[in-house]
Amino acid sequence: MEIRHFRYFLAVARQRNFTRAAEQLDIAPPTLSRQIQDMEAALGTRLFLRGQREVSLTEAGAALLPEAEATVRQFEFAQRNAQRAGRGEVGHIELGYVASAVYSGVLQRQVKAFSREFAEVSLTVRESPMAVLPGLIAEGRFDIGYVRSPMSLPEGVDAVRLNAEGFVLAVADDAWLCRLKRIGAEHLQNETFILPEQISGTLQVAAQGGYAPKLGPQPGGLVAVIAAVSLGQGVAVVPESVVGHVHLPNVLYRPIHDCEASSWLSLIHRRFEKAPAVARYIERVKREFPRDEP
Repeated sequence: MEIRHFRYFLAVARQRNFTRAAEQLDIAPPTLSRQIQDMEAALGTRLFLRGQREVSLTEAGAALLPEAEATVRQFEFAQRNAQRAGRGEVGHIELGYVASAVYSGVLQRQVKAFSREFAEVSLTVRESPMAVLPGLIAEGRFDIGYVRSPMSLPEGVDAVRLNAEGFVLAVADDAWLCRLKRIGAEHLQNETFILPEQISGTLQVAAQGGYAPKLGPQPGGLVAVIAAVSLGQGVAVVPESVVGHVHLPNVLYRPIHDCEASSWLSLIHRRFEKAPAVARYIERVKREFPRDEP
C-alpha cells in the first residue's frame, strides 16, 4: 500500500459515500472504488460495509481509522519539514565569535534578527580564539564566525565585511602618559604593547609613529589584554567598542591623536555553503552589509 491508499480510505470514511469522496479527491468514483478494493485485498479484510446511499466502517475499518489518520499526519509533517529544511527555515547553526563582536553589538543584533525570522533554526553560539576560528570553520566544526579583520583566511573560507571602527589606547591610570593632554603615536615609542588577538591596530599605530613597536605578551581575549594593562605590564591598542563595556581597576582609555588606524568585523563562512539554514544566515547578513570583502 502507498500513502494515497490511506488518503482514499480517510476520504471515504469521512464522507461515508464514494461519490462525495471521489469529488473531494478529484478522481472518478470507479477509480476510487478500485483503490479501496486493492487496499482491502492487500489487508485481507473488508474495510467498509457498502449500502445503497452510504457506506460504514467495518470493525477492521474502525480499527484502521486512527492509525491511518496518524500515518497521513506524520507523512505530511515529514514532507513539510523536509521542504522547510530545504528552504533553510529549520536546521541548526554552529556560530563562533570573538569578544569584540559582542562589545560592538553586531553579534546580538544579527542573531536576534535571524532568530525572529527563522524561529525554528537553532543556534549554538560560542566564543572562540580568533587564531583558530577560521580553521574550525574550514573543517566544519563551526558554520560561521565573527572575527576582527584584516586577517588571512584558509582556502575556501570567505568573509563579509561588517562595520569598521577605530582604536583607543588602554593605559594604566598611574602611567606618565595620563599626564599628557593628548597622546600621539610618537609618545608610545618606548612603551611595551600588550597584544590583542588582532594586532593590526598596534602595527598601524607604530607605523604612524615611525618606529618598530616593542611587543609584549599576547594573553588572549580583550579582557585578558586589558587585565595585563591594569597590572602595569604595558599599554594596548584596542577597538574603541570596548570603551563603556570593559571596566577594570587602574585602567583608562585614551584616544590616540590623529590615529588613522581602523579595523572591521567580518562574518566568515565556507565559500560554497550547502546547508540551507547557514546559507540563509549568510544571505541575511549580506543584505545588511552588501559590500563583500575579505
